[in-house]
Amino acid sequence: MKLWLGISLALLALGQTHGSIFEKTFKRIHEEPPLPTIQNRADVVQTLWIEQKLDHFDAAETRTWQMRYMLNDALYKSGAPLFIYLGGEWEISSGRITGGHLYDMAKEHNALLAYTEHRYYGQSKPLPDLSNENIKYLSVNQSLADLAHFINTIKQNHEGLSESKVIIVGGSYSATMVTWFKKLYPDLVAGGWASSAPLFAKVNFVEYKEVTGQSIEQMGGSACYKRIENGIAEMETMIATKRGAEVKALLKLCEPFDVYSDLDVWTLFSEISDIFAGVVQTHNAGQIEGVCEKIMAGSNDLIGVAGYLLDVFEESGGKCYDLSYDAITALLLDTNYNGNIMRQWIFQTCNEYGWYQTSGSRAQPFGTKFPVTYYTTMCADLYGSEYSNEFISNQVSITNQFFGGLSPNVENVYLTHGQLDPWRAMGIQDETQATIIPEHAHCKDFNSISSSDTAEMRASKERIAELVREWVK
Repeated sequence: MKLWLGISLALLALGQTHGSIFEKTFKRIHEEPPLPTIQNRADVVQTLWIEQKLDHFDAAETRTWQMRYMLNDALYKSGAPLFIYLGGEWEISSGRITGGHLYDMAKEHNALLAYTEHRYYGQSKPLPDLSNENIKYLSVNQSLADLAHFINTIKQNHEGLSESKVIIVGGSYSATMVTWFKKLYPDLVAGGWASSAPLFAKVNFVEYKEVTGQSIEQMGGSACYKRIENGIAEMETMIATKRGAEVKALLKLCEPFDVYSDLDVWTLFSEISDIFAGVVQTHNAGQIEGVCEKIMAGSNDLIGVAGYLLDVFEESGGKCYDLSYDAITALLLDTNYNGNIMRQWIFQTCNEYGWYQTSGSRAQPFGTKFPVTYYTTMCADLYGSEYSNEFISNQVSITNQFFGGLSPNVENVYLTHGQLDPWRAMGIQDETQATIIPEHAHCKDFNSISSSDTAEMRASKERIAELVREWVK
């Protein structure tokens, strides 16, 4: 018995280590936008809670919960505006409202700074766990209604705010929320800044990996792009020609991985493509180039790509890496709040957005083995058999019909995108309606104006400052 217990515990420890490859990759793509580098550490940020309805749209549902938010009143003078940074699919942190361009604008206008946390993320837990029964109250509409209640309540209760103008700001998914909030509740906010906002919901989001590839080619060179393409194609061919055991050995994949299982193969190649996406989406000067240097240092295409992936895998520890479908679904079937936000965000994609970053296009270097079926199968396996292809497609259509897709028809929202950012493909890119900042990635425009800004970056920050001056008059 002791021996078996020891083996079980050892396997459990291995599983936890291996699960963290999925978690680390996912977190990199969905983490809180980079905090401003220059911080006003003397500011005291209060962590506060506000009562919210569990369901804003069902009068018969009387349950409530406590939503967390943060407040910085160091700059505030009575009667001045309220600036709110919206939390997205991450845990909020105080550094968001103690520095950066938003802080500088708040200083100019003596604004009160707030940071709201999205339901089901961080410490904002409407129900005790994330079971399928409990997670159904996670939606953007519920979260936008939370924000409306927050604004109305704080304006009523905070000294000097009753007549104040409100400005909302967000990055990534919370930039989407800025745009959609202005559409649904136009009278509650004077204006908004949405950095890197995807607005068009789409099940088979092939453009994401296309832009990822284009950005690698632009910053890292066409030889790097080609090497990634060839190295991954060679792995696919080996698996297709009964040499899968060699791929398994090369990448140190754990025994449960079945090279003859579509779901396992799809999980592996989806993860590989997401590792590259994480490099591109979070790119800072030299980042893509550095990865390409490592890959190009390999003796051939296969070795170059595999060597880089092993370096990434090794950061999670363990002697082998469990990148099987069972490993990722075990992680996602855990209904505890454990700091891993994968279960919540994937639920939102199955129920509202799609945004599956698939291999459905040949105009990207990551191969053909992470089709849309992989992601929709996962929806049904995690959240119930009702999540059929038809159901998911219908939910995505409802989102676009409700919010207007790429024609949200809102006023006073300033939209920015980094030109390298794969998410911009689902955002408004018409340069008469949005500002595209060359050679920058996802949510990279929140720092204070500085001498290191490119001309385009500086011009964009000056433009939003100008707009805010008009909006808070």
